[in-house]
Amino acid sequence: MKNVKKILFSVLLLVSVLSIAQVNADYKSPIVNVVKVAAPAVVKIDVVVQTQVYIDPFIREFYKQFFGDIPKQYEESDSVGSGFIISKEGYIVTNYHVVQGAKKITVTLLSGETYDAQYVGGDEELDLAVIKIKPTKELPVIEFGDSDKLEIGEWAIAIGNPLGFQHTVTVGVISATGRKIPKPDGSGYYTNLIQTDAAINPGNSGGPLLNIHGQVIGINTAIINPTQASNIGFAIPINTAKRFINQIIATGKVEKAYLGVYAQTVTESLAKSLGLKTTKGVYVAQVEKGSPAEKAGIKEGDVIIKLNGVYVEESAELTSLVRNYTPGTKVKVTINRNGKEMVLDVTLGTLPSETTSPTNGTAKEFYGIKVANVTADDRNKFKIPTNLEGVIVKESTNTYIKVGMLIWRISVNGFAYDIKDVNSWNSVVGNIKKGDYVGIFYYYNNVRSVFSFRYDG
Repeated sequence: MKNVKKILFSVLLLVSVLSIAQVNADYKSPIVNVVKVAAPAVVKIDVVVQTQVYIDPFIREFYKQFFGDIPKQYEESDSVGSGFIISKEGYIVTNYHVVQGAKKITVTLLSGETYDAQYVGGDEELDLAVIKIKPTKELPVIEFGDSDKLEIGEWAIAIGNPLGFQHTVTVGVISATGRKIPKPDGSGYYTNLIQTDAAINPGNSGGPLLNIHGQVIGINTAIINPTQASNIGFAIPINTAKRFINQIIATGKVEKAYLGVYAQTVTESLAKSLGLKTTKGVYVAQVEKGSPAEKAGIKEGDVIIKLNGVYVEESAELTSLVRNYTPGTKVKVTINRNGKEMVLDVTLGTLPSETTSPTNGTAKEFYGIKVANVTADDRNKFKIPTNLEGVIVKESTNTYIKVGMLIWRISVNGFAYDIKDVNSWNSVVGNIKKGDYVGIFYYYNNVRSVFSFRYDG
């Protein structure tokens, strides 16, 4: 009898297990199809970066006495990121920080094929770059979606190479849109970002964030420090990237928009001292003559509250939002004027520093540093006082000089020269010779400092 009971129990258990196994037997997650369509167009990007090692000039001088001049020292480091193929010609979109300063770029497809890639161009402020491979066969291409139509709660699928684990798929939802996060160097904000809880880790940068239709809606770019929070990742909206991709392919760089105001973050003390009718927004301290802002009717004393529906709370945030558009774009700027809200239509202009000006001349590159004359947008973005003159660092391969630094003085062998514009910069750096001792005085993040070295030519 006991054996019969055991047999009956085993049969019932087996039937129960078989019944459970049949639940949703024919079901297949739609995410499986998304991955099948999109994953072949996602690539792994391996980068080798070469940086110059800084050697203290006093140590260099000591060694020179015994061994002769020390040649430039370099070190190499490896990093990994992600990207996605946008054309059968081999153009690939990724983050700027993934390929910045790359000596060598290698692209690996899902199939395992590898290609050497060339850097086409990009922009650090947008964190957007394009690279290119020469395909030996027809490439899979990913389709663009419309990030302006995203709704909170819809599916979000990330494909990338976190920590080098190739073609990892993670799933979540769109947690929020219109987010802002500070840049790592403190120079401003990344704005209007998509927030998702789909797991994003180092190595995912540059990879696609997809909707349930297999279309790219964002470029995965940043995460909150895992020690502070989990599953909070951010992506650049694909509609922002679409405005600039063709420019990068055609010219290697981007042409960004310009509003033309000197702005200041509204604080409680500022609002009270000026009698403002709002405690949030960006106070317009000055409007540049002939600028898009002036033409649209923005006036000194206005408080800018929103740009194209996105709330603005800090001056650096306004600058970043404007730079997300191309010249000629029409945007709606919401202002508060004496307590009354108004919406003005503004046609954005071309950022002056991006425009060649014969009267200013072309700045000479020196020690890996490229500079330009300071604009109103530069002062807003990098919080440079209006009474401080100099040149702004636009590009730098120098480890110690960063983009956004204002160089206001250069000392050569003990003689100091004030730098007021590109012309004075050219005059000074054009006369620096090999062996000269140089001090570059700069302003950055509300701090004045100096970088000194012996120029090795």
